[in-house]
Amino acid sequence: MEFTGLHSTSPRSGEPSLFDSPAERYLKARRSVQRFTVPQLGLAIFSNEKSNKYVVHSYNFFLFPSTLGAADVEFTLSASAVQFLSHYGFDYNKFARDGIPYMNEAQEKILSQYLLAGSWKVSSALDRSVLKKAIDEVTCWVAAAEEEDTMILQDLSGSQMFEVQLVLRQGLQNVWTQPIGDKKVMVKKVSPQHRRVLENSSYDCCRKEFILLSARGFTNLFQTLVKAKKPLVGHNMLMDLMHLHEKFYKPLPESYEEFKRNIHNLFPVLLDTKTVTKSIWKKYPFPRASSLVEVYAVLCSSNLNAKDPACPEIVLASDCSRYAEKKYPHEAGYDAFLCGSVLLKSAHLLLGRSRDDAVEADPSFSQYLTVLAEYLNKVNVIRGGVSSINFSGEDAPSQHPPPLVVHVHGWPGLNERQIYHEFKALCRFDVRRLSKDQFILLSNKFKGVRLVLRDYKHHPCLRVSVYLHWRHSPCVNCLLQ
Repeated sequence: MEFTGLHSTSPRSGEPSLFDSPAERYLKARRSVQRFTVPQLGLAIFSNEKSNKYVVHSYNFFLFPSTLGAADVEFTLSASAVQFLSHYGFDYNKFARDGIPYMNEAQEKILSQYLLAGSWKVSSALDRSVLKKAIDEVTCWVAAAEEEDTMILQDLSGSQMFEVQLVLRQGLQNVWTQPIGDKKVMVKKVSPQHRRVLENSSYDCCRKEFILLSARGFTNLFQTLVKAKKPLVGHNMLMDLMHLHEKFYKPLPESYEEFKRNIHNLFPVLLDTKTVTKSIWKKYPFPRASSLVEVYAVLCSSNLNAKDPACPEIVLASDCSRYAEKKYPHEAGYDAFLCGSVLLKSAHLLLGRSRDDAVEADPSFSQYLTVLAEYLNKVNVIRGGVSSINFSGEDAPSQHPPPLVVHVHGWPGLNERQIYHEFKALCRFDVRRLSKDQFILLSNKFKGVRLVLRDYKHHPCLRVSVYLHWRHSPCVNCLLQ
């Protein structure tokens, strides 16, 4: 997915921190997901058509919140996100003009109630302008028209096709409407008796179920993915999963555990390529890579893959061959293609390692899933209190270096930010005040922790030591006193 922003800058949200428990990180991310939206979603479908060959159909979906009904969805644009996507050629006009609508279950319930009550309200100023023009045209025309006469309304788009028809039918009892193609509506003058017959027709395009189907838009495809129960693959996919839940399923719950249960019910098999490749870097002498594009490049250039005839063959389908000719980083469909490719290549390396010899010809995907078992449903957490969230069990504690405690002497008024800048040349720490003259430091770099302990051994104002709960915790000290 691409987002209109990543991290909310509101005071309540706070920056991601190594001190965050999984529940705390979820609540921070939840506030961001509620503010931002998904302008583009990429889907790459890998079909294991024969032996060890995978054919990929890759798609891009521009998305825009549904404007049908009373609710007018609000979302935020982050300046840095707009600049970032613009740099990679993102088409904001297509997002706003042609984005596929979507809604979650709560929004669909509200729309359904409005349709049943017949109290239609148009929220968009643009749509109100289009409606006023259409009503004026039809009102002028119908006064002089005879029964069975017709006229055509042109240049309507998306939700306007339904809104124009619903408002005209509600306001004028002697007309009937019918869509023609994607952007035109035919208006017909009819008798009251004929109107009643048409209203009860099962083919009426403005029946409640047809309007809901159109308003759901991309949500229909989301529901198809849920029913398919296929492995869902992503890279650093926590925010993606939260947006999937919020935008297409239900508003994100306050409970972290409820969120985990919901996602596991929707997608029982999750595979995060960030979690997988972090482990692979420890087992193979590869150059360290972080971003998805870098990881893909490393795995494609690997001598192990180049020399192995059993390595999976990944081929883009003939009608989706655009990515075979050129790279499109941060285009959602291209990134989805990279995700699946990285997973297959990583699984193949792990399969070879598990057997300590060459992999037999044409390994099956079920064999790949077997060697990926320890990574199933474990989604990477960027710089948090745990390294990954386990959607099918308890979250395992992170293997961080031990926390450090800094005792301050003769340096009054020192705050967390100053402590951070003091140590950042040696190691990046997250800092939290422990007491008036004590701070806790957390890092994910063992080497940096060792350097700080060594270099600050004889500092005149700052005494650094390994944090021991029984010794340094204010609660324990209070109890002992």
